Amino acid sequence: MGLSADAWHAVLLSAELAVLALPGYALGAIVLCYALQFGLKRAAWLDALVTVPLVFPPVVIGFALLWLLGRHSPLGRVLQAVGVNFIFTLPGLWLAAFLAGLPLAVKTLQTALQTHPRVWHDIALTLGRSPRNVYLTLHLPIALPALLGGLLLALARGMGEVGMSLMLGGNILGRTETLSLAIFNTVTNGDTAQAAVLSALLGAFSLLLFAAVRVLQNRELSKHDVFHPS
Repeated sequence: MGLSADAWHAVLLSAELAVLALPGYALGAIVLCYALQFGLKRAAWLDALVTVPLVFPPVVIGFALLWLLGRHSPLGRVLQAVGVNFIFTLPGLWLAAFLAGLPLAVKTLQTALQTHPRVWHDIALTLGRSPRNVYLTLHLPIALPALLGGLLLALARGMGEVGMSLMLGGNILGRTETLSLAIFNTVTNGDTAQAAVLSALLGAFSLLLFAAVRVLQNRELSKHDVFHPS
């Protein structure tokens, strides 16, 4: 069975979101992990803030963002004045995907950084290098497989997001209907055949990302086996 024009638009819109979200995940994970591990002395509040999208209902977060960024809120009016609108637009969908996936990218990289011996960092500092330089040239290259794996996990989570996308994007047919929302809509309308095709596409995409994460994990494990033979 072929896809309808609206379904194809949802597929292409999700593909566009994926391309736009990846740089955001990468930059967000790199900056936040530096702050969490090396930049802040008391980072518990930031760690909790990053974790919120993982443990809080997405639709509740979406409603809070709708209220915070809406056209009638103080912040919303300021954003409108400078030509920025997150409500029922592509930027709103991007924000939903970004917030949904970012915690996975951050937590994966953070976990990898926590395994690095602190003495590496201290020795580099005694050689006159700044904490930021040590992070970018020492820790980050070593943790690159973890960063890439986290980005893939974040992308899978962001593309499957429904609650925040529904609130911020408005689920407008042909405009802000993502692939995950299209599946929801086709099931609601009783078009199970179209829903099955869309579900297969999203499922295949997620499985592909999962396979890529496994490859990265296996390569990293093989490196440890080389340097630490049993």
